[in-house]
Order: sequence, then structure tokens, then C-alpha cells
Amino acid sequence: MDKIIFETILGNMKITSENGFLKTVDLTDEAKVDSNEAVLLSAKQQMLAYLETKTAFDLPLNPKGTPFQQKVYEALLKIPYGKTASYGEIAAMIGKPKAARAVGQAVNKNPLMIIVPCHRIIGKDGSLTGFYGGLALKEKLLKIEGIR
Repeated sequence: MDKIIFETILGNMKITSENGFLKTVDLTDEAKVDSNEAVLLSAKQQMLAYLETKTAFDLPLNPKGTPFQQKVYEALLKIPYGKTASYGEIAAMIGKPKAARAVGQAVNKNPLMIIVPCHRIIGKDGSLTGFYGGLALKEKLLKIEGIR
């Protein structure tokens, strides 16, 4: 597995890849690490552009997860930049309308933070709900997208 660690407005970001596909995105306290791998350099460039309110990611993804988690991640990728959805809406999108709680658990396991936009999931009542990186980070990401 290869990695790159670089500075962003959110802190140091670590992105890993394997066989040309992104595996994980996370914030880290680790020191910066450079990489010559094309997919990691592209991910870094696209992430920095996203944080400056550019909207699109076009990267090869291969997040680990159960078949259910994979369906959730695919549904998350369909939520447009600047829009939000509830756990129940995602459950309905994947054909499991009563699985909102299970969707929440899958969202919490998302290994590709920001790129697979789990930060766009909010409570049914529009409230901010749990986020792996904390609610302050979630709110910051939503502000970048002009949502809050």
C-alpha cells in the first residue's frame, strides 16, 4: 500500500492507495510524505481543489466494506456537491427503506472521507449528526460546499 500525506486547511491529510485505487482518506498527525504514484498525486491535487470549492472528484476508488456498505458508499457518491440527504433517504435509495440505522453504521465505516461524501448525510430533521471526523469538521465541509 502506498501513501501520501500533505497539508490542507483541515490539517494533514493521509491518502492511501493499492494497485492504482484509492483505499483510505483520513486526517492524521503524521508528518508529510511525498509520493510519485499517479493516483495519489491526482487525489492530492483534486482534494486541494475541492477544499478551494472546486466540486468534482474523478478518481479510481476501491473502499473496503461489506456488500451492504458498498451499496451505501455507491449511494453516497450520488449525492451532488452542495446537497444533503438523510440516512432514511440513503436507505430508500439502496432499496432498504427501514435500514436507516444500518446506513448510519455503514456511513461511520466509510474509509474515503470527503471523496465518498459521508459529511453530506444529516438527520431527518436537518440537524447535524455524528461524523467520524467530528461535528466541527462536518460543519466546515458543509460550509465549503455552501450548505450551512
